[in-house]
Amino acid sequence: MARAPVISVCHGGGPMPLLNDPGHKDLIQSMTTKLPKVLGLGTDAAPKAIVLVTAHWSERVPTISSGKTPKLLYDYGGFPPESYQIKYDAPGSPEIAKLVADTLRGAGFQPELNEERGWDHGVFVPMKLINPAANIPIIQLAVLASMSAPSHFALGRALAPLRDQNIAILGSGMPSFHNLRLMFSGEISKPAFLARNKEWSEKLTETMGIVGEEERGKALERWREWTGAWEAHPKGGEEHFMPLVVCAGAAGGGRVETIKDEVLGTEQVTYYWK
Repeated sequence: MARAPVISVCHGGGPMPLLNDPGHKDLIQSMTTKLPKVLGLGTDAAPKAIVLVTAHWSERVPTISSGKTPKLLYDYGGFPPESYQIKYDAPGSPEIAKLVADTLRGAGFQPELNEERGWDHGVFVPMKLINPAANIPIIQLAVLASMSAPSHFALGRALAPLRDQNIAILGSGMPSFHNLRLMFSGEISKPAFLARNKEWSEKLTETMGIVGEEERGKALERWREWTGAWEAHPKGGEEHFMPLVVCAGAAGGGRVETIKDEVLGTEQVTYYWK
């Protein structure tokens, strides 16, 4: 049985990738042509399910969607009418949701199942591009309200054994940069910001490239001390970074690979481990 990959993606701005927004051109290209290959879609290596950690759902304890046919949550506003008619009919899986819960419980977590929770845009926007066939079950997992990097890394480590059952782990946020105020203020084009953001991005990629999982986890504990961290993810906005931390924990001792895309004038990096 193939060992399923771990992938951390940028899901873009609301439904804009599905509306062919020019500012998401690179991301759309990567999601439609590169990430299907990473997942092995259309081959015998395709995962039997995907556990998707979304930035747009946070709970006190690990909370897992367990419905058979989750509805979609159009959790954005001010977009064209067609963005509220988007459909993505991939199934859920109560059986695999229970397996995820049992796996986390065995690692010392106290997970909860949620049969009613629908899929937010952190789920259906990237997945509609990556797997339009909608033929792989998805189990949505909330980030932790604590926004603790060590806790999210431990959550990823707890999920890692699922990979050996051909269940992929996918984190969906905006891990490289998520600061809408700066994005739309013009600050991101100023030399001083660009220098700090470059240092931040290089440190992030260097950390994801640490092969030893213990060392990688220790480095991530101090992420708030890195130059540019507060600009990339301001206080109260850590939820778009935490799916990457889960992925970094689930990666084990694997070697990271990257895909770099320009999204709305910022560089966003997809990190993945096979």
